[in-house]
Amino acid sequence: MIFGSGILSSANLMAANAGSVAADTAKAVASHASGASNGSWIIEHVTDSHVLQFQPFGEIHLPQFPPVHIGGMVIDFSLTKHIVILWAAALLLIIFVKAAMKGYKDSNVPRGLARALETVVVFVRDDIVLAAIGEKGKRLLPYFLTLFFFILFANFSGLIPYSSTPTGNLSVTASLAIIAFFVIQIAGIVDHGFIGYFKGLMPPGIPLFVFPIMVIVEALGLFTKPFALAIRLFANMIAGHIVIFSLIGLIFIFHSIFVAPVSIAFAVFISLLEILIGLIQAYIFTMLTALFVGLAIHQEH
Repeated sequence: MIFGSGILSSANLMAANAGSVAADTAKAVASHASGASNGSWIIEHVTDSHVLQFQPFGEIHLPQFPPVHIGGMVIDFSLTKHIVILWAAALLLIIFVKAAMKGYKDSNVPRGLARALETVVVFVRDDIVLAAIGEKGKRLLPYFLTLFFFILFANFSGLIPYSSTPTGNLSVTASLAIIAFFVIQIAGIVDHGFIGYFKGLMPPGIPLFVFPIMVIVEALGLFTKPFALAIRLFANMIAGHIVIFSLIGLIFIFHSIFVAPVSIAFAVFISLLEILIGLIQAYIFTMLTALFVGLAIHQEH
């Protein structure tokens, strides 16, 4: 009951924020009304930048640093909007968990926020990690819990006015996928040994003339799995925001206030739908990562 009430309260809060997002978007589009017809302003709002915009109150220019040259690579350590939001999401997650831990202060029976958090933790443990990996997945449970909650908080951050969705940035989802790639390979190597793991990737009893083809297929499979994780999360999170901005932009494309009620209503509806999408995408990313780890550990299947 407490968990359900918490979700309902969060939905009500996000519904209010969704209306605010739509209103803020309308103001932003109005300031770009001259270029609304070509849609370039949509790209400006969904891509990363070095500026935090708080229209109409002003904006904050984030510090930039000279790029660092390492070998043939150029690495830019300058702060961007998505980096700041990622830090904020991580900080909110730490505060949330710290607050929930207070529910265990006096007894082992969770109370309040701790009960809601424990419900999600048990779900991730039993229905995702143990279901996909088995008992060996318990040693990776801290990683999967961190992954699920971090993606969830990052997804939901895009529903806050003046914020953005860092998981709608391919660099962010690619970084998460790269970490998942190493977790998958290390889990398989730890369980089977270096040679045994890569040897187990090849199905037993395949004809000799098929062997070169299978080597290429299995080698590509190691990289296509994390690639699919990155693209899936990125595409699903950025699509919703593009739809919202496009709906608001219809007002200025048609130059009619009669379109406004319909556009705003649909934009608010899509914003509410983003709550469900954010939750589902955190679940899918975590579930698929656990599934890939399970395949690396249980190669006999």
